[in-house]
Amino acid sequence: MTKLEKPVQMAVIGAAHGIKGEVRVRSFTGNPAALGDYGPLQDEAGRAFEVVSVRPAKEVSIVRFKDIATREAAEALNGTVLFVDRSALPADLEEEEFYHSDLIGLAVRDEKGTEIGTVAGIHDFGAGDILEVARKNGPSAMIPFTRAAVPEVAPAKGFVGIDSLAAGLVEEEERRENAGARGRDRMERR
Repeated sequence: MTKLEKPVQMAVIGAAHGIKGEVRVRSFTGNPAALGDYGPLQDEAGRAFEVVSVRPAKEVSIVRFKDIATREAAEALNGTVLFVDRSALPADLEEEEFYHSDLIGLAVRDEKGTEIGTVAGIHDFGAGDILEVARKNGPSAMIPFTRAAVPEVAPAKGFVGIDSLAAGLVEEEERRENAGARGRDRMERR
């Protein structure tokens, strides 16, 4: 099978399930039962995996792949990461819906339009998506992928817009100055 041009991670194979070659799979698709709907999946080496069946289990799916018929063969797959090419995914997304792979590499601009870096990755540690931003000046930053912190997402224009304060990128001194200014504004409005 040919190497994927723009690989998108779809699942990770876990432990073997039973003695007939089934495996536990953590799927990253919207509907885990649809894992086989995208065509053959590939591992990092380019080996193809055709889904024969998928059934739900507690927090994973139980998957049978074509040509994996024994527990030993299933055990050998533990930890295998599975991908499809971006072109295999549906293009008709809802508004405010994005594929992570479409955001990687986009410019990150602050509220003034200044480019501060690029999207290096998207992570979910359990509390929601976080954008990893490789900043031009300084270490990478982790920004919550919320409307407050990332009010503009424009893949077609090649950038995401952030609110520096909501994203937590404003230096402590600037925060104190802004807090003081907001306090003065409130006092003046009485």
